[in-house]
Amino acid sequence: MNNLSHFEINVNGRLMDLSRPKVMGILNITPDSFFADSRKQTEEEIETQVLRMMEEGADIIDIGAYSSRSNAADVTPEEEMQRLRHGLSILRRVAPDAVVSVDTFRADVARMCVEEYGVAIINDIAAGEMDAAMFDTVVSLGVPYVMMHMQGTPQTMQSAPHYDNLMREVMLYFAEKVERLRSMGAKDLILDPGFGFGKTLEHNYELMAHMEELELFELPILVGISRKSMIYRLLDITPQESLNGTTVLNTLALMKGAHILRVHDVLPAVQAVKMVEAMKQNRSFSIDNAAAPCSSTLA
Repeated sequence: MNNLSHFEINVNGRLMDLSRPKVMGILNITPDSFFADSRKQTEEEIETQVLRMMEEGADIIDIGAYSSRSNAADVTPEEEMQRLRHGLSILRRVAPDAVVSVDTFRADVARMCVEEYGVAIINDIAAGEMDAAMFDTVVSLGVPYVMMHMQGTPQTMQSAPHYDNLMREVMLYFAEKVERLRSMGAKDLILDPGFGFGKTLEHNYELMAHMEELELFELPILVGISRKSMIYRLLDITPQESLNGTTVLNTLALMKGAHILRVHDVLPAVQAVKMVEAMKQNRSFSIDNAAAPCSSTLA
């Protein structure tokens, strides 16, 4: 188990300490997200979901209005903005002090959410690949930026994903983008390895097995594996039956260096963080004691 590096990100003018991993609750305001139970569209549904996540201990709420599941229908920028305005107005009324991130690959949508609704973080599944203006927008807004690795687009990513060397290609992908963003003056970058995005079942577990290699970048890591196909396809179950598998993989991710867990189910993730942190603290205590000189009473 790796020790987490000490990272802080600036959210709405306050520093969020990531040395203790954070839980990001998913608020899908779409009609077609892959996990049907996560779809929240009416005012009552959105309000109930926000209150539940906050009560269960969510550190961040990630709102999205464009389904990124494989073969999802395209949504116009106007429709995405309309959905987000609806969702964010409710969210801000119900939880005005919540730290909010927006799940979008469109620069104009991201800017609207930050400038009009005080959204603190941009979460981009395409890492700038689907909107050339995104990097300039991130830099000008000065907000934390989550960039995810994806091969292809949501419409094509699972058609025939192929890598000659998965980890090498993922690392090079991030290296180029981090260098470019740093040269533009970007701060508070967060990496998401992109489980389930342009990857086979085998690719996903290879990525999990080697996830700690991402520590080379000395940047926070976000992991989003909640109820994904790498769980339900392996276990021959449904997304609705995948909570236990999600918790198992979230725990492994925490032990491999994850700083943020993006989840549909907040409370199990909060509990996983608490247990892994307790184990980490006891492990550090044991190592410190083992290194200390023996007392005279034990000599």
